[in-house]
Amino acid sequence: MTQIRERLAAGPTLSFEFFPPKTDEAARSLEKTLHELSPLQPAFVSVTYGAGGTDAHRTRDLVVDFTRNHPFPTMAHLTCMNHRRADLVALLEDYRDNGVHNILALGGDPPADGSPATGELTYATELVELVRSVGDFTVGVAAFPELHPRSEDTRSDRLQLARKLAVADLGITQFFFDPVTYFRMVDDLAALGCTVPVLPGLMPVTNPASIARFAAMNGSRLPPGLWARLEAATAADRLELAIEAASELGRTLLDGGAPGVHLYTLNRSEAAVRIAANLGLGPAAG
Repeated sequence: MTQIRERLAAGPTLSFEFFPPKTDEAARSLEKTLHELSPLQPAFVSVTYGAGGTDAHRTRDLVVDFTRNHPFPTMAHLTCMNHRRADLVALLEDYRDNGVHNILALGGDPPADGSPATGELTYATELVELVRSVGDFTVGVAAFPELHPRSEDTRSDRLQLARKLAVADLGITQFFFDPVTYFRMVDDLAALGCTVPVLPGLMPVTNPASIARFAAMNGSRLPPGLWARLEAATAADRLELAIEAASELGRTLLDGGAPGVHLYTLNRSEAAVRIAANLGLGPAAG
């Protein structure tokens, strides 16, 4: 049994996020990506959970497969939305019994159509408590350097984040592009007595249009100068710009004391491999 909290203690860490493929072709593409990223010996990987649990079975199957067939720990995303407590317990027991010991506990997004959210739990802190009651899991929670989209102000946002981190083992941020926002968040948390490690999430901008949509949902501010260059670039030049920008951001974060970097891969490997090399993360760094 390998838990992520043990890897964090030896940081700085390199980790990746994947999403469950929905087609056979996408599954083959993800397997190729894993083959290319595995030599980097990530501290862990995470697997996302569809809005409202729409990809629950895909997430579960992929997490169990990763755990059985790959040497790195796998963290399963799990949300409160649209779930009964008993269903969450059953899934957690299934994970525990299949050797999965790492959970990212999320409140989840409300339905996009504006309909009322359902489920017996509302907040990530409630889900963390439930996870702890089922087994000895490493538990992560989400952090928003530029504030949670539903936060009213910075003070209340940081207080809630500190309370959430206090019952967790680590935090992972949504992607952002300005390192100042991350360091300000860490300082705010430290002033509240919270020193739980928070990994910055980096998203290489290989597809500006898609990532702009993600940013709008997450409240991530887009850097105008970089965005103009990315949108005007050819596909090949865009990849180079994306890798350069993410590498520069990652280096600033690591030099400033971040405990590692968590790369949002979009199930592709090339940018992640090169960013890791630029940051000196992976076996070659040792």
